[in-house]
Amino acid sequence: MSAPLHVLKQEHRVIERALRALDGICIRLEWGDSVPSSALAQLVAFLNEFADRFHHGKEETYLFPVLERRGIVREGGPLAAIVHQHETERELTAEMRHAFGDYQDLHPESRQHFVDAARSYTAHLIAHIQSEDSILFRLADEILEDTDIAALKEGFDRAEAEMTPRTRREYERQASELENTWSV
Repeated sequence: MSAPLHVLKQEHRVIERALRALDGICIRLEWGDSVPSSALAQLVAFLNEFADRFHHGKEETYLFPVLERRGIVREGGPLAAIVHQHETERELTAEMRHAFGDYQDLHPESRQHFVDAARSYTAHLIAHIQSEDSILFRLADEILEDTDIAALKEGFDRAEAEMTPRTRREYERQASELENTWSV
């Protein structure tokens, strides 16, 4: 597998660590345990920054246009479906953020609201990751040419410098800490 596609797959593994932490927080909330609002804020921010802006941003800005040039249809095709999934994940992240705001304000139903949004987000994102890993990235690996791979690597390097103040390694460290602290 080409280096840029390998990077995207590795980012999926980082996201999965955060999802395991999110699941652990949901379990604790369902048990009635006290979970600091800072933990919810950290996880939601991580998912918004890393999964959406950093990871999905690289796919939408760099990978998808290259795939379109190689004949993969966006409108009415697989790329449109993936972009729609990204939009659904953004909506679910916003729902978690909203529930988190209620949680901070100590609204009684906010625990379940957050858990429901988080569980929907996790289920959706796990299915999304599986389809990208097993279908999209395999297809991309078959059709990308060396010039495409070089352009993707350059674009990904640029994205890592522009999209976020943190590096991929910092996000990996944060995901590991979240997983170690909150997963069950």
